[in-house]
Amino acid sequence: MDKNIVELVLPAGVLEYFGVTGVDKSNESVTIHLEEQNIPPWEYMKMKLTSKGLHEPITVKDFPIRGKSCFLKIKRRRWQVEQSGKIVSRDWNLVAKGTRMTEGFATFLKGLAR
Repeated sequence: MDKNIVELVLPAGVLEYFGVTGVDKSNESVTIHLEEQNIPPWEYMKMKLTSKGLHEPITVKDFPIRGKSCFLKIKRRRWQVEQSGKIVSRDWNLVAKGTRMTEGFATFLKGLAR
C-alpha cells in the first residue's frame, strides 16, 4: 500500500506510531486496520521492556471517504517493565506535545488507556 496515499486519509502523524495491517471495503464502509509499532515509549527507553502483545482492538468512526463510512480499527501495544513487572503503554499526552499527531486523535488514543 502506498504510504503517501494512506497519509492523505489518516490523521496526521498516525503512521509514525502505527502500521496499516489491512483495509476492508464494503458498499457502505471502509475499515482501516492499524497496529501500533513495537517501538517502546521514550519515557521507558532506559528500562528493560518485554513486549506483551496488543490490547483488544478498538473501532473508531472517522471522516467519511467517498460517501462511505470510515472506521479505524486500532490495536495498541503494551510492554512489561522487567524490574517491576508493571504493564505500560504509550502515554498519548506526551506524544501529542512532541509530534505532528492531531490533538484530537491523541486525545482519543489517550482515552483508550482508561
